[in-house]
Amino acid sequence: MKFSSTFSGLLSASVVIAAPMPAPVAEPMPMPMPTPPGIPSASSAKSQLASLTVATQVDTTTYDRDLFPTWDTITGTCNTREYVLKRDGASVVVGSDCYPTSGTWTSPYDGAKWTSPSDVDIDHMVPLKNAWVSGASKWTTAKREQFANDVTRPQLWAVTDNVNSSKGDKSPDTWKPPLSSFYCTYASAYVAVKSYWALTITSAEKTALTSMLNTC
Repeated sequence: MKFSSTFSGLLSASVVIAAPMPAPVAEPMPMPMPTPPGIPSASSAKSQLASLTVATQVDTTTYDRDLFPTWDTITGTCNTREYVLKRDGASVVVGSDCYPTSGTWTSPYDGAKWTSPSDVDIDHMVPLKNAWVSGASKWTTAKREQFANDVTRPQLWAVTDNVNSSKGDKSPDTWKPPLSSFYCTYASAYVAVKSYWALTITSAEKTALTSMLNTC
């Protein structure tokens, strides 16, 4: 009887040991970050950065945002802001006026996800004031309007409103996105815009951009 009980206990233990492990639960796939057009490779961005003119800022007291008309009609009823919200969001549904009625936006600057377009700002990668003091003060208003509504290059980004407010008119030497993993893309886009529009950079900007591109 004692042997039988011992054998029974061992058998029970072996059954417990042999029980199959629960299948692992797959981690949800992260939502892809938006990728506006024209972001160069790291090597191209470094070459473009080396070609930019380093100069001190000019006309620092004469900037006026009204000199950069924004939110032009891009296509149909969509203005620049609505166009970027539609481009950079996921499953975006818009009304007849092109304003989003639903969708999800992932802010590449901080990784936050939003389902209300009111929580999302459209950021100018190269701030308008920075453009003004680095060459745009000499442009016509028509050219500044093209710059402010440029959807062909990586100048316009859908980002968390509070993060955009914290950036303001700051250049990379005084402000960087909260996600350090985004430094490479941020610097590459910034350089691409400066290069295309032939805007200058300060020595401090160049140092910061070089450091950010070294994270690529």
